[in-house]
Amino acid sequence: MKFGIFYEHQIPRPWDERSEHRILNESLEQIELADRLGFDAAWVVEHHFLEEYSHSSAPEVFLGAASQRTKNIRLGHGIVQITTNQPHRVAEKVGTLDLLSNGRVELGFGEGAGPAELHPFGVKVRTKRERWEEAVQAIVPMFTKTDWEFHGEHFDFPARNVVPKPLQKPHPPLWVACSNIKTIAKAGEWGMGALGFSFISAEAARAWVHRYYNCLLRRRQPLTDYPLNPNIAIANGFFCAETDEEAIEKASGWTFFIFALSYYGRKGVDAPGKSDLWAAYQDWRHSEKAQKAVETALIGSPETLRKKLRMFADAHVDQCILVAQAGRTSHEDICKSYRLFAEEVMPEFHGEEAAHQAWKRSVLDGETVLEELDTEDFDLYSHQNEDIVRLTPEELKAMMAEKEKQAAPGD
Repeated sequence: MKFGIFYEHQIPRPWDERSEHRILNESLEQIELADRLGFDAAWVVEHHFLEEYSHSSAPEVFLGAASQRTKNIRLGHGIVQITTNQPHRVAEKVGTLDLLSNGRVELGFGEGAGPAELHPFGVKVRTKRERWEEAVQAIVPMFTKTDWEFHGEHFDFPARNVVPKPLQKPHPPLWVACSNIKTIAKAGEWGMGALGFSFISAEAARAWVHRYYNCLLRRRQPLTDYPLNPNIAIANGFFCAETDEEAIEKASGWTFFIFALSYYGRKGVDAPGKSDLWAAYQDWRHSEKAQKAVETALIGSPETLRKKLRMFADAHVDQCILVAQAGRTSHEDICKSYRLFAEEVMPEFHGEEAAHQAWKRSVLDGETVLEELDTEDFDLYSHQNEDIVRLTPEELKAMMAEKEKQAAPGD
């Protein structure tokens, strides 16, 4: 199993005029350290307007800086919001980053969180899935074709040669964000890597891994022509310390991460420049929901983390993405946690990577047939609760249509 690290660039209030400068540079130092320690990937999100939760609105710029301070670690867009970016600009920036990093880019595609992010770009929530699919169809050929035009419902542009082309051929591996757990099945159908969160149990991990590969092998419907990227990566709260007690004490950032995610899911941007999520979080951080989130996260001593990670390794998850930069977790503590994990935990699971790849080849070649397992009882990630509502595209459309119907005058 491989290991990635994850960056939202969270800055809880209060902050000062140097806070963003500090957090970006500390994050670069952490990625540079992770590269030396042998971590496999660094993933950086794209979000807009989500104060405190994510100050990462230009991941391609940040990853460009990281590319010059690292040698081996893969640099992941986790994700590019292809609903709010012009397709040709995505292709240009990804091509440039791949050249600068000597071919180390992992390209994740995402839709955007909701009205808070989409509406300022003139994008309707109800159309985000169709817009996302069309953007994939528009972007991917730009990496290889020298004369490409596209005429769709949401994107329309004349024939051009988009330059520069990426170093990786035909292009970096493709991933899709699976904030809704059911998108894991769609990722398999599309033949892309699945970027999701941690499963709620060992049974859930096994069921969704089986579902993903069976969709990829038996129900594949790629959106356009691209190589398969059969991979499942899951993100989870993380802190590694000498004892469980120390790890729990220093990992409150993970519960802030969940609280802030839920806050924006419920309220959107309700008071630009004036809201204070950190203050609102103080009561919730001691709730039963918060404590449960810590229990299910990758937070603990090396021994505890080995036991928790065994569930994912046995289910054949490809990569665990560790979320340490969250809330007010300090730079010093993050670096110390990375070092301890790399020394005490990571080697065991890195050592099993060859066996895992042999298992994967046997599945993809049809030598190993995975049982069709029911995922109905496993439709949540481990950190989710009733405050975080995840609708399918169809459910979202129906809800928005009903809202408009109720608001229409004279009905």
